[in-house]
Amino acid sequence: MSDTLSPTSSTAAVPSAPPLDSRATRLRHFWADYRRSPAALLSLLVIVVLLVLSFGAPLLAPQDPYDMAALDWLDAFLRPGEVGSGGYTHLLGTDNAGRDMLSAIFYGLRTSFVIGLSACALALAVGIVVGLTAAYFGGRIEAVLMRVVDLQLAMPAILLALVLVAILGQGVAQIILALVVAQYAYFARTTHGAAKVERGKDYIEAARSTPLSTGRVLFRHLLPNVLPPLIVVATVQVASAIALEATLSFLGVGLPLTEPSLGSLISNGFKYIHSDRAWLSIYPGLFLMVTVVAINLVGDQVRTLLDPRRAT
Repeated sequence: MSDTLSPTSSTAAVPSAPPLDSRATRLRHFWADYRRSPAALLSLLVIVVLLVLSFGAPLLAPQDPYDMAALDWLDAFLRPGEVGSGGYTHLLGTDNAGRDMLSAIFYGLRTSFVIGLSACALALAVGIVVGLTAAYFGGRIEAVLMRVVDLQLAMPAILLALVLVAILGQGVAQIILALVVAQYAYFARTTHGAAKVERGKDYIEAARSTPLSTGRVLFRHLLPNVLPPLIVVATVQVASAIALEATLSFLGVGLPLTEPSLGSLISNGFKYIHSDRAWLSIYPGLFLMVTVVAINLVGDQVRTLLDPRRAT
């Protein structure tokens, strides 16, 4: 009898993915542990509410603040709580164009969330590919890829984003691309470190000895075991992307005025910060602060629960 294993028998030796019921059980335990932190639970609720308000803005906002036909210049600079010409009470006042600030914040939140989530998702994908490739192949490939990552991490993200936006120009797509380039290195470094540990384990060696393709070994067997630290980094980087976009827009190099974001709203009202119209900048700033803090608190709790040193 031949001692050579057939492809079928070799493949069968590779550990399979955990059963669905096991994953569901782990998720239930994770959620039960997560709920034990009132601050994290409240932060998650705040994020859900903000997401509903932002993506439901066309239905929930009392005004489309960027429909010029719906604006009345007579409503400019109304104080919070004053009633406008249309009979609507502007809870957060209006800006210099008569835009309802509450509506503008809802629309601005939507833009900030779209940019933050999109940039983080794309940076995560690029970072995973770079990190897994470097850790799996090693040698010169690893040396070149990780030196590029190290050089990028040595440069402040805001400075790199400023340079890229100056080259690419203004717009949502340009901002997202700039943030992806500025942030992917964080995911690449985390992926590389975790994958380097897993690379020498028996289940990866077993997978490599089978006819499985390199891509299948990387993404079917190696990637699932490096996801926990990436989830933690992703929560932090979403908040960072939102803050970076707001900074770029505040500096006037981010989004144009026709594409609202929290940063552009803060910038638009900042000229009145020392007057009795300071709400034009303060209210968007408060929403930005609450959004970033809530995401970071959720990220802190997720990091605590996924810490491998945590007692089980």
